Amino acid sequence: MTFDRFDEERRRFLGVTTAAVAAATFAGIPLAQAVAATKLAGGLPPIKQIDAGVLNVGYAELGPSSGRPVLLLHGWPYDINAFAEVAPQLAAAGYRVIVPHLRGYGTTRFLSAGTVRNGEQAALALDAIALLDALGIKQALVAGFDWGARTVDILAAIWPERCKALVSVSGYLIGNQESGKAPLPPAAELQWWYQFYFATERGRAGYAANTHDFSKLIWKLASPKWQFDDATYDRSAANFVNPDHVDIVVHNYRWRLGLADGERQYDDLEKRLAQAPVITIPTITLEGDANGAPHPEPAAYAKKFTGKYEHRLITGGIGHNLPQEAPDAFVKAVIDSDKM
Repeated sequence: MTFDRFDEERRRFLGVTTAAVAAATFAGIPLAQAVAATKLAGGLPPIKQIDAGVLNVGYAELGPSSGRPVLLLHGWPYDINAFAEVAPQLAAAGYRVIVPHLRGYGTTRFLSAGTVRNGEQAALALDAIALLDALGIKQALVAGFDWGARTVDILAAIWPERCKALVSVSGYLIGNQESGKAPLPPAAELQWWYQFYFATERGRAGYAANTHDFSKLIWKLASPKWQFDDATYDRSAANFVNPDHVDIVVHNYRWRLGLADGERQYDDLEKRLAQAPVITIPTITLEGDANGAPHPEPAAYAKKFTGKYEHRLITGGIGHNLPQEAPDAFVKAVIDSDKM
Protein backbone atom coordinates (compact mmCIF):
# COMPACT_ATOMS: atom_id res chain seq x y z
CA MET A 1 0.00 0.00 0.00
CA THR A 2 1.20 3.59 -0.67
CA PHE A 3 0.46 6.63 1.44
CA ASP A 4 0.82 9.31 -1.28
CA ARG A 5 -2.58 10.82 -0.60
CA PHE A 6 -1.57 11.52 3.01
CA ASP A 7 0.75 14.49 2.46
CA GLU A 8 3.42 15.23 5.03
CA GLU A 9 1.97 18.59 6.04
CA ARG A 10 -1.36 16.99 6.89
CA ARG A 11 0.28 14.32 8.98
CA ARG A 12 2.31 16.87 10.92
CA PHE A 13 -0.81 18.96 11.49
CA LEU A 14 -2.80 16.00 12.72
CA GLY A 15 0.03 14.67 14.90
CA VAL A 16 -0.50 11.08 13.79
CA THR A 17 2.10 8.64 12.49
CA THR A 18 2.08 7.15 9.02
CA ALA A 19 1.58 3.70 10.53
CA ALA A 20 -1.46 4.86 12.49
CA VAL A 21 -2.99 6.50 9.41
CA ALA A 22 -2.40 3.31 7.45
CA ALA A 23 -3.93 1.20 10.20
CA ALA A 24 -7.00 3.44 10.25
CA THR A 25 -7.34 3.19 6.49
CA PHE A 26 -7.08 -0.60 6.52
CA ALA A 27 -9.66 -0.88 9.31
CA GLY A 28 -12.09 1.54 7.68
CA ILE A 29 -11.87 3.97 10.62
CA PRO A 30 -12.53 7.65 9.77
CA LEU A 31 -9.31 9.64 9.92
CA ALA A 32 -10.56 12.03 12.61
CA GLN A 33 -11.50 9.08 14.80
CA ALA A 34 -8.10 7.48 14.21
CA VAL A 35 -6.35 10.69 15.25
CA ALA A 36 -8.36 10.88 18.45
CA ALA A 37 -7.64 7.23 19.22
CA THR A 38 -3.94 7.77 18.57
CA LYS A 39 -3.79 10.66 21.01
CA LEU A 40 -5.85 8.89 23.66
CA ALA A 41 -4.55 5.34 23.38
CA GLY A 42 -1.10 5.62 21.85
CA GLY A 43 -2.00 4.37 18.40
CA LEU A 44 -4.78 1.90 19.17
CA PRO A 45 -8.32 2.45 17.86
CA PRO A 46 -11.44 2.53 20.05
CA ILE A 47 -12.06 -0.68 21.96
CA LYS A 48 -14.59 -3.23 20.72
CA GLN A 49 -16.41 -5.76 22.93
CA ILE A 50 -17.36 -9.36 22.22
CA ASP A 51 -18.68 -12.28 24.29
CA ALA A 52 -16.12 -15.10 24.25
CA GLY A 53 -16.24 -18.06 26.62
CA VAL A 54 -16.80 -16.85 30.17
CA LEU A 55 -15.86 -13.27 29.30
CA ASN A 56 -17.02 -10.19 27.52
CA VAL A 57 -13.66 -9.25 26.03
CA GLY A 58 -12.48 -5.75 25.27
CA TYR A 59 -10.08 -5.69 22.34
CA ALA A 60 -8.50 -3.41 19.78
CA GLU A 61 -8.69 -4.44 16.14
CA LEU A 62 -6.61 -2.95 13.36
CA GLY A 63 -5.94 -3.77 9.73
CA PRO A 64 -7.93 -5.27 6.89
CA SER A 65 -10.54 -7.88 7.79
CA SER A 66 -9.10 -10.05 4.99
CA GLY A 67 -5.56 -9.89 6.35
CA ARG A 68 -3.79 -12.76 8.07
CA PRO A 69 -4.82 -12.56 11.74
CA VAL A 70 -2.27 -11.72 14.42
CA LEU A 71 -3.15 -12.19 18.11
CA LEU A 72 -1.04 -10.06 20.48
CA LEU A 73 -1.18 -10.83 24.21
CA HIS A 74 0.15 -8.67 27.03
CA GLY A 75 1.29 -9.65 30.50
CA TRP A 76 1.35 -8.34 34.08
CA PRO A 77 1.49 -5.55 35.05
CA TYR A 78 1.09 -4.30 31.50
CA ASP A 79 -1.80 -3.86 29.09
CA ILE A 80 -2.68 -3.56 25.41
CA ASN A 81 -0.73 -0.31 25.14
CA ALA A 82 2.42 -2.43 25.12
CA PHE A 83 1.47 -2.94 21.46
CA ALA A 84 0.55 0.68 20.72
CA GLU A 85 3.35 0.98 18.15
CA VAL A 86 3.49 -2.68 17.13
CA ALA A 87 -0.17 -3.06 16.15
CA PRO A 88 -0.35 -0.13 13.68
CA GLN A 89 2.85 -1.28 11.97
CA LEU A 90 1.49 -4.79 11.51
CA ALA A 91 -1.82 -3.37 10.25
CA ALA A 92 0.09 -1.22 7.76
CA ALA A 93 1.79 -4.40 6.54
CA GLY A 94 -1.63 -5.90 5.78
CA TYR A 95 -2.31 -7.99 8.88
CA ARG A 96 -5.57 -8.15 10.82
CA VAL A 97 -4.38 -7.38 14.34
CA ILE A 98 -6.29 -8.37 17.48
CA VAL A 99 -5.10 -7.01 20.85
CA PRO A 100 -7.33 -8.09 23.76
CA HIS A 101 -7.41 -7.05 27.37
CA LEU A 102 -6.75 -10.19 29.42
CA ARG A 103 -9.21 -11.21 32.12
CA GLY A 104 -8.90 -8.67 34.91
CA TYR A 105 -7.78 -5.80 32.66
CA GLY A 106 -9.36 -2.86 30.90
CA THR A 107 -12.92 -3.36 29.69
CA THR A 108 -12.87 -7.16 29.82
CA ARG A 109 -15.50 -8.46 32.25
CA PHE A 110 -16.81 -11.83 33.39
CA LEU A 111 -20.27 -12.63 32.08
CA SER A 112 -21.31 -14.13 35.42
CA ALA A 113 -20.69 -12.91 38.95
CA GLY A 114 -20.46 -16.57 39.95
CA THR A 115 -17.46 -17.43 37.75
CA VAL A 116 -14.27 -18.11 39.70
CA ARG A 117 -11.74 -15.30 39.28
CA ASN A 118 -9.11 -17.75 38.15
CA GLY A 119 -5.65 -16.70 36.97
CA GLU A 120 -4.19 -20.14 36.18
CA GLN A 121 -2.44 -20.60 32.86
CA ALA A 122 -5.02 -22.98 31.38
CA ALA A 123 -7.85 -20.51 31.95
CA LEU A 124 -5.98 -17.73 30.17
CA ALA A 125 -5.16 -20.02 27.26
CA LEU A 126 -8.79 -21.06 26.83
CA ASP A 127 -9.78 -17.39 26.96
CA ALA A 128 -7.60 -16.87 23.89
CA ILE A 129 -9.12 -19.84 22.06
CA ALA A 130 -12.62 -18.62 22.91
CA LEU A 131 -11.78 -15.19 21.52
CA LEU A 132 -10.46 -16.64 18.25
CA ASP A 133 -13.64 -18.71 17.99
CA ALA A 134 -15.88 -15.72 18.69
CA LEU A 135 -14.11 -13.69 16.01
CA GLY A 136 -14.31 -16.54 13.51
CA ILE A 137 -10.53 -16.85 13.27
CA LYS A 138 -9.41 -20.39 12.45
CA GLN A 139 -5.67 -19.71 12.51
CA ALA A 140 -3.51 -16.77 13.62
CA LEU A 141 0.03 -15.70 14.15
CA VAL A 142 0.36 -15.56 17.94
CA ALA A 143 2.78 -13.34 19.85
CA GLY A 144 3.18 -12.15 23.41
CA PHE A 145 5.33 -11.36 26.42
CA ASP A 146 5.17 -12.19 30.13
CA TRP A 147 1.77 -13.83 30.83
CA GLY A 148 1.03 -13.33 27.15
CA ALA A 149 4.12 -15.30 26.14
CA ARG A 150 3.10 -18.19 28.37
CA THR A 151 -0.37 -18.13 26.85
CA VAL A 152 0.79 -18.13 23.23
CA ASP A 153 3.26 -20.90 24.08
CA ILE A 154 0.33 -22.97 25.31
CA LEU A 155 -1.70 -22.21 22.19
CA ALA A 156 1.20 -23.32 20.00
CA ALA A 157 1.83 -26.48 22.01
CA ILE A 158 -1.76 -27.68 22.47
CA TRP A 159 -3.54 -26.22 19.44
CA PRO A 160 -0.83 -25.97 16.75
CA GLU A 161 -3.50 -26.08 14.03
CA ARG A 162 -4.77 -22.71 15.31
CA CYS A 163 -1.34 -21.07 15.13
CA LYS A 164 0.47 -20.10 11.92
CA ALA A 165 3.64 -19.16 13.82
CA LEU A 166 4.76 -18.05 17.26
CA VAL A 167 6.73 -15.11 18.69
CA SER A 168 7.47 -15.50 22.39
CA VAL A 169 9.46 -13.11 24.56
CA SER A 170 11.65 -15.07 27.01
CA GLY A 171 10.95 -18.31 25.20
CA TYR A 172 9.22 -21.35 26.67
CA LEU A 173 7.27 -20.32 29.75
CA ILE A 174 4.77 -23.16 30.21
CA GLY A 175 4.86 -24.23 33.85
CA ASN A 176 3.11 -26.40 36.39
CA GLN A 177 2.41 -26.38 40.09
CA GLU A 178 4.90 -29.12 40.96
CA SER A 179 7.81 -27.28 39.41
CA GLY A 180 6.57 -24.11 41.10
CA LYS A 181 7.02 -25.77 44.49
CA ALA A 182 10.72 -26.48 43.93
CA PRO A 183 13.04 -24.03 45.71
CA LEU A 184 15.48 -21.93 43.68
CA PRO A 185 18.91 -20.54 44.59
CA PRO A 186 18.66 -17.48 46.87
CA ALA A 187 19.42 -14.92 44.16
CA ALA A 188 16.68 -16.36 41.96
CA GLU A 189 14.21 -16.45 44.84
CA LEU A 190 14.90 -12.76 45.50
CA GLN A 191 13.71 -11.91 41.99
CA TRP A 192 10.34 -13.47 42.80
CA TRP A 193 9.76 -11.32 45.90
CA TYR A 194 6.34 -10.17 44.68
CA GLN A 195 5.20 -13.77 44.23
CA PHE A 196 5.81 -14.41 47.92
CA TYR A 197 4.19 -11.08 48.82
CA PHE A 198 1.04 -12.07 46.95
CA ALA A 199 0.99 -15.37 48.85
CA THR A 200 -0.02 -13.44 51.98
CA GLU A 201 -3.23 -11.61 52.83
CA ARG A 202 -1.07 -8.59 53.61
CA GLY A 203 0.16 -8.81 50.02
CA ARG A 204 -3.35 -8.96 48.60
CA ALA A 205 -4.39 -5.96 50.67
CA GLY A 206 -1.20 -4.10 49.78
CA TYR A 207 -1.62 -4.66 46.07
CA ALA A 208 -5.28 -3.66 46.21
CA ALA A 209 -4.42 -0.45 48.06
CA ASN A 210 -1.37 0.43 45.97
CA THR A 211 -1.95 -1.08 42.53
CA HIS A 212 -0.74 2.01 40.67
CA ASP A 213 2.52 2.48 42.56
CA PHE A 214 3.21 -1.23 42.99
CA SER A 215 2.93 -1.91 39.27
CA LYS A 216 5.04 1.14 38.44
CA LEU A 217 7.80 -0.28 40.64
CA ILE A 218 7.61 -3.57 38.72
CA TRP A 219 8.00 -1.64 35.45
CA LYS A 220 11.16 0.00 36.79
CA LEU A 221 12.66 -3.22 38.14
CA ALA A 222 11.79 -5.29 35.07
CA SER A 223 13.10 -2.68 32.62
CA PRO A 224 15.82 -0.80 34.50
CA LYS A 225 17.08 1.10 31.45
CA TRP A 226 13.70 2.07 30.00
CA GLN A 227 13.05 5.77 30.56
CA PHE A 228 9.27 5.78 30.32
CA ASP A 229 7.39 8.91 31.39
CA ASP A 230 4.43 9.22 33.74
CA ALA A 231 1.94 9.65 30.89
CA THR A 232 3.06 6.39 29.29
CA TYR A 233 2.72 4.50 32.55
CA ASP A 234 -0.58 6.10 33.58
CA ARG A 235 -2.16 5.20 30.25
CA SER A 236 -1.53 1.54 31.04
CA ALA A 237 -2.30 1.81 34.75
CA ALA A 238 -5.81 2.99 33.89
CA ASN A 239 -6.45 -0.54 32.61
CA PHE A 240 -5.59 -2.05 35.98
CA VAL A 241 -8.69 -0.35 37.40
CA ASN A 242 -10.85 -3.41 36.84
CA PRO A 243 -13.04 -5.09 39.49
CA ASP A 244 -11.34 -8.45 38.91
CA HIS A 245 -7.75 -7.30 38.52
CA VAL A 246 -6.46 -7.94 42.04
CA ASP A 247 -8.21 -11.32 42.31
CA ILE A 248 -6.79 -12.52 38.97
CA VAL A 249 -3.23 -11.37 39.72
CA VAL A 250 -3.14 -12.79 43.23
CA HIS A 251 -4.68 -16.10 42.15
CA ASN A 252 -2.20 -16.42 39.28
CA TYR A 253 0.82 -16.27 41.57
CA ARG A 254 -0.72 -18.30 44.38
CA TRP A 255 -1.70 -21.01 41.89
CA ARG A 256 1.89 -21.20 40.61
CA LEU A 257 3.11 -21.95 44.14
CA GLY A 258 0.38 -24.52 44.75
CA LEU A 259 -1.21 -22.25 47.35
CA ALA A 260 -4.50 -21.89 45.46
CA ASP A 261 -6.54 -24.45 43.61
CA GLY A 262 -7.44 -24.19 39.98
CA GLU A 263 -10.79 -25.24 38.59
CA ARG A 264 -11.48 -28.90 37.88
CA GLN A 265 -12.57 -28.10 34.33
CA TYR A 266 -8.96 -27.21 33.53
CA ASP A 267 -7.34 -30.24 35.18
CA ASP A 268 -6.90 -32.29 32.00
CA LEU A 269 -5.28 -29.40 30.19
CA GLU A 270 -3.00 -28.69 33.15
CA LYS A 271 -1.91 -32.34 33.15
CA ARG A 272 -0.92 -32.03 29.50
CA LEU A 273 0.96 -28.81 30.20
CA ALA A 274 2.77 -30.41 33.15
CA GLN A 275 4.43 -32.73 30.62
CA ALA A 276 6.12 -29.68 29.05
CA PRO A 277 4.93 -30.42 25.49
CA VAL A 278 7.20 -29.42 22.65
CA ILE A 279 6.25 -26.71 20.19
CA THR A 280 6.42 -27.74 16.57
CA ILE A 281 5.27 -24.64 14.68
CA PRO A 282 7.67 -21.98 13.31
CA THR A 283 8.90 -19.90 16.25
CA ILE A 284 11.04 -16.87 16.98
CA THR A 285 11.92 -16.24 20.62
CA LEU A 286 13.12 -12.84 21.78
CA GLU A 287 15.00 -11.55 24.78
CA GLY A 288 16.03 -8.06 25.79
CA ASP A 289 19.61 -7.48 26.89
CA ALA A 290 18.45 -5.63 30.03
CA ASN A 291 15.53 -7.77 31.19
CA GLY A 292 15.35 -7.30 34.95
CA ALA A 293 12.46 -9.72 35.47
CA PRO A 294 12.94 -13.45 36.21
CA HIS A 295 13.41 -15.28 32.92
CA PRO A 296 15.04 -18.50 31.68
CA GLU A 297 18.24 -18.59 29.65
CA PRO A 298 17.72 -19.31 25.94
CA ALA A 299 19.84 -22.47 26.11
CA ALA A 300 17.44 -23.88 28.71
CA TYR A 301 14.46 -23.86 26.37
CA ALA A 302 15.83 -24.10 22.82
CA LYS A 303 15.11 -27.83 22.58
CA LYS A 304 11.43 -27.26 23.37
CA PHE A 305 11.01 -25.83 19.87
CA THR A 306 11.30 -28.68 17.41
CA GLY A 307 10.12 -26.91 14.25
CA LYS A 308 11.77 -24.02 12.43
CA TYR A 309 13.26 -21.93 15.19
CA GLU A 310 15.32 -18.80 15.77
CA HIS A 311 16.32 -16.89 18.90
CA ARG A 312 17.07 -13.16 18.82
CA LEU A 313 18.74 -11.04 21.49
CA ILE A 314 17.49 -7.46 21.22
CA THR A 315 20.18 -5.04 22.36
CA GLY A 316 20.19 -1.41 23.41
CA GLY A 317 19.10 -1.66 27.03
CA ILE A 318 15.82 -3.46 26.26
CA GLY A 319 13.96 -4.75 29.28
CA HIS A 320 10.98 -6.99 30.00
CA ASN A 321 8.32 -5.05 28.08
CA LEU A 322 10.01 -5.77 24.77
CA PRO A 323 7.19 -4.89 22.34
CA GLN A 324 6.84 -1.42 23.85
CA GLU A 325 10.57 -0.83 24.30
CA ALA A 326 11.64 -2.26 20.93
CA PRO A 327 8.52 -2.24 18.74
CA ASP A 328 10.38 -2.43 15.43
CA ALA A 329 12.21 -5.59 16.51
CA PHE A 330 8.96 -7.16 17.68
CA VAL A 331 7.17 -6.31 14.43
CA LYS A 332 10.04 -7.73 12.40
CA ALA A 333 9.91 -10.97 14.39
CA VAL A 334 6.18 -11.37 13.76
CA ILE A 335 6.54 -10.75 10.03
CA ASP A 336 9.62 -12.96 9.77
CA SER A 337 7.90 -15.80 11.63
CA ASP A 338 5.13 -15.67 9.05
CA LYS A 339 7.73 -16.37 6.35
CA MET A 340 9.43 -19.30 8.10
